[in-house]
Amino acid sequence: MDKFLIVVANGNETIEILTVVDYLRRAGITVDLASTEKDQNLLTSQNVSYKADLMFDEIKPDDYMGLYIPGGTNGAYSLRDNDKVIELIKKFNQEGKILAAICAGPVVLNRAGVLTDKKATSFPSMKDEMDKTGEYIDDQIVVTDGNITTGRGAAVTNYLALRLVEIIRGADEVEKLKFGTQHEAVERYFGFTF
Repeated sequence: MDKFLIVVANGNETIEILTVVDYLRRAGITVDLASTEKDQNLLTSQNVSYKADLMFDEIKPDDYMGLYIPGGTNGAYSLRDNDKVIELIKKFNQEGKILAAICAGPVVLNRAGVLTDKKATSFPSMKDEMDKTGEYIDDQIVVTDGNITTGRGAAVTNYLALRLVEIIRGADEVEKLKFGTQHEAVERYFGFTF
């Protein structure tokens, strides 16, 4: 089942939502955006309006191979303080499903208790809110430890998305996606690598 869930609230970061949706869908992965607000119409942290695919209470957890939490401080804190979101993350972790978060999003994973004894990263100002039993990584843009992948922030969202595609679909699909989005040109001309 190649179906992935993105849990969202008002105030999540635009790039961190839409880039992951775009890259996963380009790779043929079905993505559902689930709103934790009162309806499906939401605003990003940059006041971009968009519509989620379904309401959080409509989620059928068994349909999904994993979930992703975008950053944007207000949105991430809203998700962090939502007990239903925390319970879903715990359930997915117990089942060994993929969990991912970026920027301020890792604080949501932290509250769920899934970062214990894990390597993780986040936006630098979130470091003090991360689990002290884990290992905070501040010299990598994307960190994967077991079933959990975390990223630094908006500018590297495409690399977190590529990592998720690699985990779900493999390296060949990543290479196709890198060509289609011209990552390969960036790597060739500027020396950046994934």
